[in-house]
Amino acid sequence: MELIDTHCHLTFDDLVRDIEVVIERSIAAGVIGWLTVGTDPDENRKAVELTQRFENLYAAVAIHPHDAKTVTKDTIAELKMLAQNPKVVAIGETGLDYHYNHSLHADQRRVFAQHLEIAAELNLPVIIHCRKAFDETMDILQSYGTDVRKVVFHCFSGSAEQAKIVLDRGFYISFTGVVTFKNAEYTRRAAAVVPLDRFMLETDCPYMSPEPMRKQKVNEPALLIHTAKFLADLKQMELTDFTSSVTNTSKVFFSLPV
Repeated sequence: MELIDTHCHLTFDDLVRDIEVVIERSIAAGVIGWLTVGTDPDENRKAVELTQRFENLYAAVAIHPHDAKTVTKDTIAELKMLAQNPKVVAIGETGLDYHYNHSLHADQRRVFAQHLEIAAELNLPVIIHCRKAFDETMDILQSYGTDVRKVVFHCFSGSAEQAKIVLDRGFYISFTGVVTFKNAEYTRRAAAVVPLDRFMLETDCPYMSPEPMRKQKVNEPALLIHTAKFLADLKQMELTDFTSSVTNTSKVFFSLPV
């Protein structure tokens, strides 16, 4: 069994200080590939640097919508430069967050569009962050037509109906350990309608450890196996068949040689 953690934040202090041990535990648990995701200029640089240390570690770079108000022309220029590194396989996470509203909506929309333009120019997939902004996120993506060819909604928390809209657009959906939470029936209904050729797994670590590891404060890639087991049961599949399918989907989507 082999899994890929398609969205983690390995540059965050709780993980990077013991990164060799974190990677060892991950491999022992069957998670043999990782996509560490940048959220600001400093984390983007660290993510790209970290990929040089581990063969099957890749990066995505972006400015999180929370920080859209800080983005300048120089920020975007550096982002585009980093995105051309061979181990950067996606632009993200980018999108809209109208839950916390740490940046004005206009700034978030502007920066989201700038990210999509880079993705279109470099032919890279896009990792979407979307909170309480589903319709507007979809509208902005629609405006780019086929210029942005690969899109995944990460840490999906929408309804089954919204999942179907995402799928109808040809996009992909990724689930975290949230799907294992007792109060996450809404998310489980969405997971049930997503076919395996559009289905990916992630930890979003160091956040949101899955059941039965909720008490582990710092989530890590090794815990992805618990989410995989839960979703294999939800899909009424053998674990090895489920993991083989979602891992293949991840490899194809991000063009990974893992």
